Amino acid sequence: MSKYLFLISHPAHFHMFKYSIQELKEHGHEVIVVIRPKDVLEQLCIESKLNYIKINHRPNKGGLLKLAQSLFVKDIKIFNIVKKIKPDLLLGSDGSIARTGFLLHIPSFEYSEDDAKAIKLYAFTSYTFFTGIISPFVVDAWLWNKKKIPYNGYQKLAYLHPERFYPNKKVKEKYNITNQKYFILRLSALNAYHDFGMKGFNENLIDRIIYKLEKYGKVYISSEKELPSKYNKYKLKINPLDIHHILAFSSILIGDSQSMSVESALLGVPSIRYSSFAGKLSVLEELEHKYELTFGFQPSESEAMFEKIDELLSMPNLKEEWQLRRQRMLQDKIDVTSFFVWFIENYPESAKIMKENPDYQYKFK
Repeated sequence: MSKYLFLISHPAHFHMFKYSIQELKEHGHEVIVVIRPKDVLEQLCIESKLNYIKINHRPNKGGLLKLAQSLFVKDIKIFNIVKKIKPDLLLGSDGSIARTGFLLHIPSFEYSEDDAKAIKLYAFTSYTFFTGIISPFVVDAWLWNKKKIPYNGYQKLAYLHPERFYPNKKVKEKYNITNQKYFILRLSALNAYHDFGMKGFNENLIDRIIYKLEKYGKVYISSEKELPSKYNKYKLKINPLDIHHILAFSSILIGDSQSMSVESALLGVPSIRYSSFAGKLSVLEELEHKYELTFGFQPSESEAMFEKIDELLSMPNLKEEWQLRRQRMLQDKIDVTSFFVWFIENYPESAKIMKENPDYQYKFK
């Protein structure tokens, strides 16, 4: 049996890996999980009874020099953990495992859903050192495409594929969310290094959206950042493990979060994203233009966004239409968790197979 170390630094990565970790343990492997807490990540681990090693680390603000110092401190912490544990593989979406793996001669794999050009600083400091980059077909690894191991799916299908997730109405009822229509407004903190200079919602737009949606149903706000007290009555107060059940039964998601926009689309719920990232990320572009499951708007396109909200609100059989679109998408994609587990357990042979015969992945449909 093998020993695997996962470094998880974001709630979305917890969800992406949770079923892979579970299956690897069931197969008799030793799995070590290291987390760098962000948002509700540690709470998710506690609620799911996942054992973990925590490193306390907050990136320094104040320019590239402070960022470099911060990364160096984090790298040392990860290096010391890895050197002690001696895993066979390092897995995650964090450059510390790339650099640590390079120094200790341990294979490391990046699981990325971002185009490398959209995260240039991270790519140069991390992709350079990763053994391989496991990404959806549509994602461009740019200078590191030779390292890319492509699959026909999305990271979030690792936990939202019908083989892994089925919406449970009892979860909705647990929070006294009735059969009334409801909408979710998702607000991102936009404080990651790659969010620098990116814009999302301001209070004026939030107020306009709430005013419009309240005519049709209830509005819930899920936010990574602190909001003024006037929004307290809209706050979505739930166990974070339940968010995907609540999202699945909502009518529309509107937000400046890329992650939750993808999740909404994969569940067959219309999503509208308002962000400087609109039009720049291949996964969301495919979900928008090939499958018509989501719609993106730049900060200069607020009126066009409101027109799209009106269009969706006036559509008859909105839920039914989006479920049909979702099914068309699912027919093309693989069961991502099954593919991940196979690749990890069979490395390095699996990497060779994927280079020589990428269609092997369709065994996991």
